[in-house]
Amino acid sequence: MKVKKAVFPVAGLGTRFLPATKSSPKEMLPLIDKPLVQYVVEEAVASGIEQILFVTGRGKHNIEDHFDISFELEAHLYDKGKDRELSRVREIAEMVDIFYVRQHHALGLGHAILCAKDFINNEPFAVLLGDDIVDSECPCLGQLLEVFDKQGGSVLALEKVPMENISSYGCVAADQIGERTFHVTDMVEKPARNEAPSDMAIIGRYVLTPRIFEILLGQEPGKGGEIQLTDAILTLSKEENVYGCLFEGLRHDCGDKLGFLKATVDMALKRKEFSTEFEAYLRKRLG
Repeated sequence: MKVKKAVFPVAGLGTRFLPATKSSPKEMLPLIDKPLVQYVVEEAVASGIEQILFVTGRGKHNIEDHFDISFELEAHLYDKGKDRELSRVREIAEMVDIFYVRQHHALGLGHAILCAKDFINNEPFAVLLGDDIVDSECPCLGQLLEVFDKQGGSVLALEKVPMENISSYGCVAADQIGERTFHVTDMVEKPARNEAPSDMAIIGRYVLTPRIFEILLGQEPGKGGEIQLTDAILTLSKEENVYGCLFEGLRHDCGDKLGFLKATVDMALKRKEFSTEFEAYLRKRLG
């Protein structure tokens, strides 16, 4: 079955970016001239996703406004003859069908996914986290969908990370079955370095079968008293094959201040209109 729907959990408070996120969602932090979440939506659309559900919380109305039609702004741009800007604004509202549901209680990523149960309606679906911006020729989600189409089971995006950082991630044990494809045999959420089964971390892209909802409904709270998606996927792996895709591309962890700064520099250097001048500036600053 073709994967047409994606879930974006965006209910988090973004406390690592306070005070910037006191009145604006972290997903709306600008990376050059687009909010973080728009990069991820564009990745989903480029991968063939036709419908997106944002799982939101209090104070997230800015996301809805961004992806909605803005009559006043469009009229202003039209009157000023700013056709390029007008086209870019209209494209945002027209790129994909977007829906919203509220997560009333902050009970973890697994609970956020459970909020999407009625929207998904017994279909395989994608999950994308807005913290992770992946710069790649083939969209990261598209790479996972290729594995899903071939193998027919849930797929996790995997990235090799330094072992000193592994405790910040969900981690997998897996058997390699293709050039960049793995059969996942075990998962541990944020393990201590000496307890990690590998250096392969799960990052914010998933393709999941609808069986995950029934598992989440009976899932006991894990670390932090939250419903952990990793725990539910581990249970799923005992019933169905779960795969990992060691994706090609450069991931920026934009949920971290340093990661956000690195993403800003890397993305700016790719922009033709100011990359040369910006690179010269960096060289000058670095001596």
